[in-house]
Amino acid sequence: MRRLRACLGAATAVTTVALAASALVATNAEGASAALSNRWYAAAPYLMPLDNDPPDAGAIMDASGLKAFQLAFILAPSGGGCSPTWDGTAPVSSDTAVKAKIDAIRAKGGDVSVSIGGYGGTKLGQACSDPAATAAAYQQVITKYGLKAIDFDLEEPEYENTAAVKNEIGAAKILQQNNPGLYVSVTTAGTADGTGWFGKQMLLEAKSQGFTPNNFSIMPFDGGFNGAASQTSALTNFNSILQSTFGWDQATAYAHEGFSGMNGRSDTGEIFTQADFQTVLDYATSHGMDRFTFWSLNRDRQCTPADNGGRTSGTCSSVAQNSWDFAKYSVKFAGATPPTTTPPTSGGTTTPPATGCKTAWSTSSVYTAGNEVSYNSHNWKAKWWTQNEKPAATDGNPWQDEGAC
Repeated sequence: MRRLRACLGAATAVTTVALAASALVATNAEGASAALSNRWYAAAPYLMPLDNDPPDAGAIMDASGLKAFQLAFILAPSGGGCSPTWDGTAPVSSDTAVKAKIDAIRAKGGDVSVSIGGYGGTKLGQACSDPAATAAAYQQVITKYGLKAIDFDLEEPEYENTAAVKNEIGAAKILQQNNPGLYVSVTTAGTADGTGWFGKQMLLEAKSQGFTPNNFSIMPFDGGFNGAASQTSALTNFNSILQSTFGWDQATAYAHEGFSGMNGRSDTGEIFTQADFQTVLDYATSHGMDRFTFWSLNRDRQCTPADNGGRTSGTCSSVAQNSWDFAKYSVKFAGATPPTTTPPTSGGTTTPPATGCKTAWSTSSVYTAGNEVSYNSHNWKAKWWTQNEKPAATDGNPWQDEGAC
């Protein structure tokens, strides 16, 4: 069991947030490039900078024209506590690796947003005592990296926790107030009718706190979706939810709505091709939506027989493509023209034979995100920190099935 340590008290946290907000000005002037337009932050695809075979951001920028990246994910420490870490294991306070990547992106005229939360792991909203303490933890991230944009990715298991969602939404409101001009997105699960019960409860919490981010984005994948038509239908339904929740007209709701897709093969075997992305992009731009992003750049490249067997991978898309094909749709959403490349190869998924088995899973070993093991003649990859949890293809399990071996 993981133990959670008490965080800063509310009064101390508020003071910390105020001081950190003052420090932000100096940090931004210290090495960050001039702020990009909000359209770029709204178009930033997700990139894991420390896991899933991180691609070179500079190479992506050169090949696709992309300027903004959504770095993921900030979590509470795996061992407990109310301080920000990358993936639950790498403290932000002592980080140099991610900072170097951000500096390199900015040196090429780009910038980053940072995403907090994601699927699985312990979130700061769960670990911290209240919204002020949660905001103080996130302010450390904003100040450390001189951020002008931040994303709250509220999904399982956190968004099923009422107190945690209250902390996250309250923290987002505090950060928005204490960092003028900060671009704030809130991302949550998508369903055929827009978003599920927990997503709707999150919207009601935002309404009750008087909090309005730049956008509320849904992720229409891993929920029985089948191509672009099902995704645009979900976006239409979500627009109606935003209207009824906040009393907005249709245009205002679209101006506060975002799309966060998954390129290639989803976790549940759905397939989203370049053509699907173009259809959703056309929908988003024609309806005046605020955000168009996807999970992830780590996957925006062709699989090889060695790294994929017709299954979902964290490091490639499982569909035929050229590297960074999907990033170019984000570039188009931002209003830029991607560089011209050769057409992608013929469609279809790759179906190489099963690969060799990894080292056998052990009940006593500690595994972190990206570690691979074998169990019951399948290879498995850890999604987050875990110990003594048997690999299984079930919701909430820390292991991702990579297929037979």
